[in-house]
Amino acid sequence: MFVRSVVADAFGTNCYVVAPAEGEECIIVDPGIGVEGRVQEILREHRLRPAAVLLTHGHLDHVYAVTPVCAGTVAAHIHTDDRYRLVDPLASLGPGLLPALEQQFGRRATWTEPEEVVEIVDREVLRIAGLSIEVAHAPGHTEGSVLFSLAGVPQGIPTDELERTVLSGDVLFAGSIGRTDLPGGDPAAMQRSLREVVLTQPDPTLVLPGHGPATTIARERATNPYLLDVAG
Repeated sequence: MFVRSVVADAFGTNCYVVAPAEGEECIIVDPGIGVEGRVQEILREHRLRPAAVLLTHGHLDHVYAVTPVCAGTVAAHIHTDDRYRLVDPLASLGPGLLPALEQQFGRRATWTEPEEVVEIVDREVLRIAGLSIEVAHAPGHTEGSVLFSLAGVPQGIPTDELERTVLSGDVLFAGSIGRTDLPGGDPAAMQRSLREVVLTQPDPTLVLPGHGPATTIARERATNPYLLDVAG
């Protein structure tokens, strides 16, 4: 499996380009602030053709570039419970956060809703770009947060150690989890998602999170204090 990541210009959000191999169709996951130019460079360099954009949730830092990346030719996929966020994700920012964002980003923030949006649901299997992507609804950070799970791991990672890849958005990070104090967050729902969704993932799974470095389910199960808390 071919995977490349791009870190957004604000909030350190990870955007991923995933394909079966170079020269084929691909999916783009969580195109955040200012990633569109670098995503296009990856597509050109590796002869990739976008087939869809997948969103782990609807927060601005994960969706800001979705419309230019979709370019009116591919659909954005988001869980039905976060669909409303694509109407205007800027509106959900606090009064002081938007000016701070614009200062960090270097220009005024604007928003245009994607032309085509596909609503996805729990346990749905998306067959896109030659990939089979399982959707796991994991609310808590937002109402419609999801994990995207695929068989296989990126090129260069030993397959005798890891067998699957999960794109975890802001549900699970290396050593931490997504915050639950923003609008739509729910600590109790996050606890259930960690216990019933994250901890049920197999140990030999690579985790590609929405922020920060990659990790594995085995490592997080053994060391992540939030998982240890719900497991105990």
